[in-house]
Amino acid sequence: MAVALSPAPARAAAAPEAAEETTPPTGDAAEADAAASNGDAGELARQVQNPIANLISVPFQENLDYNIGPYERARSTLNIQPVVPVTLTPELMLITRTIVPIVYQPDVANSGGGSSGLGDINPAFFFSPIDHGPLIWGVGPTFLLPTGTQRATGSGKWSIGATAVGLLQPGKLTIGVLASNLWSVSGPDDRVPVNQMTIQYFINYNLPQAWYLTSSPILTANWQAEPHDVWTIPFGGGVGKIFKLGKLPLNGTLQMYRNAFRPDTVPSASWQLRVQIALLFPTGKKPADKPSSEVAAAPARR
Repeated sequence: MAVALSPAPARAAAAPEAAEETTPPTGDAAEADAAASNGDAGELARQVQNPIANLISVPFQENLDYNIGPYERARSTLNIQPVVPVTLTPELMLITRTIVPIVYQPDVANSGGGSSGLGDINPAFFFSPIDHGPLIWGVGPTFLLPTGTQRATGSGKWSIGATAVGLLQPGKLTIGVLASNLWSVSGPDDRVPVNQMTIQYFINYNLPQAWYLTSSPILTANWQAEPHDVWTIPFGGGVGKIFKLGKLPLNGTLQMYRNAFRPDTVPSASWQLRVQIALLFPTGKKPADKPSSEVAAAPARR
């Protein structure tokens, strides 16, 4: 797992000294404080680039898809996708990642009109070792729940599948891939069966002052479609930054993607704008750190 911010007890111990100061630090002290703050933000940037980090986050991700169909309509999908890590044992962590979409789906056959509502909720569960080598990984089940409030905003099918993620974080880089496949298992007979794979590779390069360059397109394969309509493959990227609102750390990104390959006969977007703000709640300890009681209870390793 990625390394968390400095442990909370160290900060708590420093708090009384900070309270006694009557003037803000200046000169070398101010520069040291700024460097420490930037270091924390840089480490937090590495964490948010890891989908299974020991970090609670609540991203609000707006995806705007443009030029759909003969009338060049636009679709809006706001994904609210909280990520919550849970320590199961001293060796194993469970990371839950749930996508709750709020969708506006245009009527692509007309110049106006469309449907708005909740889409299908997609929870995923990653089991990941707390102690790991250079390769950080997690695997587990994923589900698609037919929670769409409009026919056009959901599949109408109960679906299950498998998901996996793997990544490396050498130096200033984060390189990885997150993949899943869902198959429908029940639902109305008049709805199209679900058999869809998504692959999201991500490449991030960290810059000074907690800025970073990012590319994380989502490739989709609809195995139910005709061979020439199976794949949607975007290319592009953008920029992100860790910043604070008061004491709350936030992660903001702005990205743009062009669908270099897309279905020929199914109405699909030619490009996408993605804007995200994520609320971040650091756990205050490194994933590999264990409470003294857990260390005492853990079996000796050879």
